[in-house]
Amino acid sequence: MRTALFRSLAALLAAGGSALLPAAALAAPTPSPGATPVNRAGTSFLSATPITAGQPVRVDASIGDHLYWSFPATAGQVHEINATVTFPKARSGASTWTVDVFDGLRRRQACTAGAQTPTVDAQTSTVALGCTLREVRPWAEPWSGDPLPGTYTIRLSVVDLPEPDLGAPIDVDLLVGTVSDRGASADDGELAAPLVPNTKAGTVLNAVPTVDPEADDEGDSPTDWLPDLGSRWIWTGVGGVLAAVAGVFGFALTRRPRRP
Repeated sequence: MRTALFRSLAALLAAGGSALLPAAALAAPTPSPGATPVNRAGTSFLSATPITAGQPVRVDASIGDHLYWSFPATAGQVHEINATVTFPKARSGASTWTVDVFDGLRRRQACTAGAQTPTVDAQTSTVALGCTLREVRPWAEPWSGDPLPGTYTIRLSVVDLPEPDLGAPIDVDLLVGTVSDRGASADDGELAAPLVPNTKAGTVLNAVPTVDPEADDEGDSPTDWLPDLGSRWIWTGVGGVLAAVAGVFGFALTRRPRRP
């Protein structure tokens, strides 16, 4: 019985093992027809370049750059990120690359498949990175860390390399695909609004605010030079006076009377 089972498994593996893998794992993301290519990338979470699923990305960068892109995700979707880094010039040593994905709360999401942190030697001209995310849920507990609908951010960077290779030119190709879209699931709950990072936290003042001189003069008073009642100088002075009075009083009590 075991021999027959082993023969069946061997036949499946010889046929390519396609019967053992789900359809979602076999379908690689492909660019959408008519999608506009993107040729730029951000350098931080706030400047991440927005892209959509199926939109091809190709940028020129340098080794050591942190490249950021963002894409929207809805409940029921499973996204797959594929990236390829090409080295036009020779390098002096091996390097390790990584692709990280963060949700709208900037929580790092785990990858269920793909070469997320591959290492490539100096002779290899390309390195392929991949990350398949978990299915986006419509609702989850705050402590769970499950992927929720919102804007996701991709960061591509190198984590280990020889110092002489820093700054060398590279070509980066990236594509985000939706390998599964089940729509809203049967979870008992729904997120009120997608999680979108705040990219407009405040404004920058270009000039120092000036004070109106007339308003400043009206507030002047003859007693402005005096310290406040709660100032330490007031209490230091009062303490010094009390100490002097106590010293004189103590000397008067302890001195011996003079005889005539």
